[in-house]
Amino acid sequence: MMQEAWLRAELATLHRESFGWAMSCCRRDAFMAEEVLQRTYLKVLTGKARHQGGGLFKTWLFAVIRRTTQDERRREWLRRLRLLRYADHAQIDSTRSEGDDPAAQASAVEFGEMLAALSDRQRQVLQLVFYHEMSLSEAAETMGVSVGSARTHYDRAKKAIRLQLVENDDGPQAGKNSLASIVL
Repeated sequence: MMQEAWLRAELATLHRESFGWAMSCCRRDAFMAEEVLQRTYLKVLTGKARHQGGGLFKTWLFAVIRRTTQDERRREWLRRLRLLRYADHAQIDSTRSEGDDPAAQASAVEFGEMLAALSDRQRQVLQLVFYHEMSLSEAAETMGVSVGSARTHYDRAKKAIRLQLVENDDGPQAGKNSLASIVL
C-alpha cells in the first residue's frame, strides 16, 4: 500500500502537468479544472482511487482526472437541470504566450483556436503526447481507449491541424516564420 507521504510527493511532482491535463479535459475552463483536480487529489489521498502498481503512476493519475472530469460534467448537468437555470462558465483563454511579441501571441491564440476546433479525444491525445510526453499506448490507457483508437484520433488531429495551418497561411510568400511552414 502506498504511503500518504509518497502519494503527496508524487502529486506535488505531477501537479503542473496534472493541471494542464485537467484544463484539456475541462475544455480550458480553469475553474472547473481546479475543481476536478481538487476532487481527484481527495480521491487519491482518501483511498477512493488506488493505484494498483500495474502501470505508471502518471498514466493512472491522468485516467483518474479524466474520469473525475466526466463525473463533474454529469454533476453540473444535473445541477442545471434541477435548478432550471443556465450556468455557462466563462471560457478562460489559457493560451497566453510569454513575452511581448504580438506575432507570437497571435500564433498562440490561433493555435489554441485550432485545438478547440478538434474533437475532445483528438485534443486530448495531442495534449498527452506533446505536452505530457506520453507514448500513444500510455495516452490510450489514460483515455480509456484502445491503442488503435488513440492512433486514429492522433492522426486525424494532426491532419486537421495541418489543414487549418495551410488554409490560414498566406501562401508561399508568407515568409519563413509562418506557423504552417514550421509544422509542415
